[in-house]
Amino acid sequence: MQGKVHAVIAGASGLVGDELLHQLLAHDDIATVYSIARRELPFRSKKLVQVIHPELRVTEWEASAPTPQIGFICLGTTRKLAGSNAALKAVDFQLVKDVASTMKMLGVNHIIVVSSLFAHPLSPSHYLRCKGKMERAVKSMGFEHCTFVRPGPLKGERSKPRKDEAFIQGLFDTLHPLMAGPFANLTPIPADQVAKIMLTHALNPANESSPTTIVAGKDLFA
Repeated sequence: MQGKVHAVIAGASGLVGDELLHQLLAHDDIATVYSIARRELPFRSKKLVQVIHPELRVTEWEASAPTPQIGFICLGTTRKLAGSNAALKAVDFQLVKDVASTMKMLGVNHIIVVSSLFAHPLSPSHYLRCKGKMERAVKSMGFEHCTFVRPGPLKGERSKPRKDEAFIQGLFDTLHPLMAGPFANLTPIPADQVAKIMLTHALNPANESSPTTIVAGKDLFA
């Protein structure tokens, strides 16, 4: 991608989103970063424009504002945090779908979304099924290019640590020397590495002749 670009991100307060936002703001090729969030982020930058709405909607947009070419979605929850399967679906499927639609309306032509390893619309897992259906819905929106990043277990520090996630991280760290072949996809990956891969694919699409790119598991360590 040539020249300065403008980006929009939803989910910048999350584990991957926070890392990605800081990488975007530090990158010389990024001119403007629009953050769509429920509440104001606790820092400032000349590049950062914050769009605040409780349902992550964009109700006003200045006609003179630069059009974001790249969109990032780092939204997601867990069954435990959401409280029910329906509440999880409302975030991981419906909210992501709605935000992607908003980004399409704003002019985004390449969208990069955090999904999950093993995401599939017919998965027996409700969580993975929601991710798979989300991917299918976003692909149908007519973006020039869609990139879905499918990490396995994430490593990093959340503002609100998840005890179960910390346990899983410790377990995989112990087993890591034994992981090979297909199990290599389950290697815990740092959130900043996921963010780095997202930014790399945004600025240098792996295969612009194909409308969809999937980056999963061990490929995220490239």
